Amino acid sequence: MARPRVLSGIQPTADSFHLGNYLGAVRQYVALQDTHEAFYFIADLHALTVAPKPEELRRRTRVAAAQLFAAGLDPERAAVFVQSQVREHSELAWYLICQTGMGEAGRMTQFKDKAAKYGEGAASVGLFTYPILQAADILIYQTDQVPVGGDQKQHLELSRDLAQRFNSRYGPTFKLPNPYILKEVEKITDLQDPSAKMSKSSSSPQGIIDVLEEPGRLRKKIMRAVTDTGSEVVADEANKPGVTNLLRIHSALSGVSIADLEARFAGQGYGAFKKEVAEVVVDTFAPIRERTEKLLADEAELDRMLAAGADRARAVARETMAQVRDRLGLLP
Repeated sequence: MARPRVLSGIQPTADSFHLGNYLGAVRQYVALQDTHEAFYFIADLHALTVAPKPEELRRRTRVAAAQLFAAGLDPERAAVFVQSQVREHSELAWYLICQTGMGEAGRMTQFKDKAAKYGEGAASVGLFTYPILQAADILIYQTDQVPVGGDQKQHLELSRDLAQRFNSRYGPTFKLPNPYILKEVEKITDLQDPSAKMSKSSSSPQGIIDVLEEPGRLRKKIMRAVTDTGSEVVADEANKPGVTNLLRIHSALSGVSIADLEARFAGQGYGAFKKEVAEVVVDTFAPIRERTEKLLADEAELDRMLAAGADRARAVARETMAQVRDRLGLLP
């Protein structure tokens, strides 16, 4: 029996994934390659909506890809590729743009949020239409399931609406994708401000745990993480948000329950607890960092791995696009 096809993309907008990216997406991608026919891409076309410097985009695209492979994605079991190297994504996006109403695109909450933040005049047409490119990313592979968190459900609904509209106008062409609800990850907060989510856009460098951070710096950050009054290691969101966050980080990476950690550190104080959290983080990320550096040291081999993924992706995309062009009445 054929395995369900899963697709997801990750943007190359930073020099390293952070702990939230790892727990919320990357680690789960690795698990899905065992149960699904997996397609994962570096969303460099989506990254263009923030006008990155060309050299920075090129470097970050390779860094993102290297981290995916280093975290456990296997090029034999998953097609890992760069979005722009499968040009059918852009072509299908145009055809879908022509099927989308202005009001429909304008209702996308992420565009509204960013337009409100930067001013509508500063928001590009690319930012306005990127949910439609996202729909093309999904539909071109006849995707069965799309891993989504709460903030992406609206975009998946748009993909389903556009697929149904196209199928209704031109005949059955696209499979309707379903959400694959990612395992709920406990909210990981900023090490220096436990009331705020850990985020590249809003956290200070001291508040973020980066996957590619040097082990010594990781240890220092965790030892300096904000804790709370008293010395008891217990989960208490209201009164001990800093300690609660560190308990969540330990539990998420070690697999030890928070209740067991509370029992283990009863009467020991924050110092011993933070030291162990730091070791758990380093033990998880140091091997990924080493493998990433090794992959980046041989760019030709990394590019070859990505080209092989793009070949696999292109074979599926071309088949879909031949049918789409024919349905639309475009000449072969």
